[in-house]
Amino acid sequence: MTTTAHAAATDHAGHGTATTSSDLAVARPSTAGATGDRQAEYRTLMRKWWFAAAVGAPTMVLSYPWLIPGLAEVFPRGSQQLWWLWGAMGVASLAVLVYSGNQFFTGAWEALRHRQANMHTLIAIGTGTAWTYSTIALLFPQLFPSAEMTDVYYDVTVVVTALVVLGMAMEVKARGRTSEAIEKLIGMAPRTARVIRDGAEVEVPADEVVVGDVVVVRPGAKVPVDGVILEGASAVDESMITGESIPVEKREGDEVIGATLNKTGAFRFRATKVGADTALATIVRMVGDAQASKVPIQRIVDVVSGYFTPAVLILSVLGFVMWYDFGPAPAFAYATIVAVTTLIIACPCALGMATPMALTTGVGLAATQGILIRSGDALQAAQKLDTIVLDKTGTITLGKPAVTDVVPAEGFEPDDVLALAAGAERDSEHPLAAAILEGATERGLTLQAPTGFEAVPGHGIRARLGEHRVLVGNRAFLEAAGARAAALEGAAARLADEGKTSVYVAVDDRAAGVIAIADPVKPDSRAAIAALRSLGLQVVMITGDNLRTADAIGRAVGIDRVLAEVLPQDKAHEVRKLQLEGRTVAMVGDGINDAPALAQADVGFAIGTGTDVAIEASDITLISGSLRGVVSAIAISRATMRNVYQNLFGAFVYNGLGLPVALGVLYPFVGLLLSPILAALAMSFSSVTVISNANRLKRFKLVEVAA
Repeated sequence: MTTTAHAAATDHAGHGTATTSSDLAVARPSTAGATGDRQAEYRTLMRKWWFAAAVGAPTMVLSYPWLIPGLAEVFPRGSQQLWWLWGAMGVASLAVLVYSGNQFFTGAWEALRHRQANMHTLIAIGTGTAWTYSTIALLFPQLFPSAEMTDVYYDVTVVVTALVVLGMAMEVKARGRTSEAIEKLIGMAPRTARVIRDGAEVEVPADEVVVGDVVVVRPGAKVPVDGVILEGASAVDESMITGESIPVEKREGDEVIGATLNKTGAFRFRATKVGADTALATIVRMVGDAQASKVPIQRIVDVVSGYFTPAVLILSVLGFVMWYDFGPAPAFAYATIVAVTTLIIACPCALGMATPMALTTGVGLAATQGILIRSGDALQAAQKLDTIVLDKTGTITLGKPAVTDVVPAEGFEPDDVLALAAGAERDSEHPLAAAILEGATERGLTLQAPTGFEAVPGHGIRARLGEHRVLVGNRAFLEAAGARAAALEGAAARLADEGKTSVYVAVDDRAAGVIAIADPVKPDSRAAIAALRSLGLQVVMITGDNLRTADAIGRAVGIDRVLAEVLPQDKAHEVRKLQLEGRTVAMVGDGINDAPALAQADVGFAIGTGTDVAIEASDITLISGSLRGVVSAIAISRATMRNVYQNLFGAFVYNGLGLPVALGVLYPFVGLLLSPILAALAMSFSSVTVISNANRLKRFKLVEVAA
């Protein structure tokens, strides 16, 4: 059920939540305004309910005074007293229609102007027919062939209005709960920031921070906007954005995200993204867009609903005719009751809310876990996945080469080999050189500055450190210089089998050792891949690495099918080949070269720590950069769509069973004819049931993936 403001949008997932603002500064008051509007709407509906209930209680009693001891003598049938009593009830029930039920009539009129019919049409016709029939029977009884046909049904008018309005109020309250996730996200943004202005630290509203400002963050304070740390270090709790519970260590040069919580140290950072560009504002915008979108199955429901209301109107007329022609006396009264009951019980509000409510809740739940679902199409497609393709670098691995092993030759120590290699590489710009330098720094080794340096492209470098000549490169480079590396070949082969790159080091024309460099696997990749397989998915790894290295990584993380030596431009082609096998494929990647494959896949997952191009080409973004997010996204998708199907099944069953009962098919067998009041109660209950079922998603337990 929806109020007039939502009459034309019962299929929208947002239901009044203003979450698509272009700026977080706008999003916050907009959402606060939406919450206030919803609360005001709830209070208005409750006032209407109380008024209708206050009129309805005595109306129900006084509509049938001859059934109540003591009143039968005061208001006998056919008496003037009863006529005046019913006249007063008619005026009171008209007041209920005008005040408590006005949204039904205005909504029906708006639909009629657009040549449509909706739930308001059914309620307005149902209650209006009951009131009109009662008033004609009261004022012009001579038009009816029997006294029984002049009974009034003002109680139906009032009580049905009261029950439907109460159901609407309950819906508004429950609908607010489905939008709690996005409201919590917006509520995370800090109100103020401490910035350096004219050499002094001042506190300003967070909305006034501009790109380039130096912002000071103290222990226990929230980071106001996105930026890069200039000085200081700390542990930052990013769980409100990424879903990761463990604080992340931050130091100079690291990025920080607005709305995250600084736990320990103090630091200063330069603002790089403010307003609509911050991560939080982007999340709010994407979640709002997704909640306002439709899953494909909703489009089918929309088509069905478009035919459903006119069909109910026709059934109501047919039911009236059948009961009037073939029903028991008083036939006209029975026919009217059947027509009104059919209109009321068949309101398609539960059907219209079945999908949007579940979608809103599911997308909000995903957002709290650092998972941004771009649209309802992506949400529905994710539940059908049977194959998932993982890019290796930056997705399964950290995407940053690091020293993993140092194997010295006889007569050398590991730290000496690494220190000499790092000293020689100090002036090199090669990515492997950076890994060697970082490895030496992490071990706290003292490095000498080279006095001579020569790079040999494709082979290695020569350098002089003090009195030593140092060579760093491949085996052929060392052999050409006269350094015998045969003794290191066994270690190099073993490291290659583990997917590691071997860098040979020679000192004074003598082989000194092998340094192994690899892109380390993320701590939780293996567990996440095992969880994906437990969900029934075939996991495929795709990489440009050679087959030997790729197989080693695949074995390390539990992947059987490896696509190696794939050029960046061919990744989309490999995804297409899997689709031609009849598979529903997801692609997970983080780089620019992954964008075509992400777009080709049925569902594209972008690691949020990757490039903007990859994120824009994807359907789902994982802010944390962990594969655990893929597991959670698929689990949430399946749970949400399961909830949608439950809601739709319940709504169709309710209407499928309710309509025949309302039309009176049970009357010839058990003498049962449904009351319009019970029909209104059942209709309200069906809507509340759908909303309650959608809110169950909030208690959904995600798959635990241990690191």
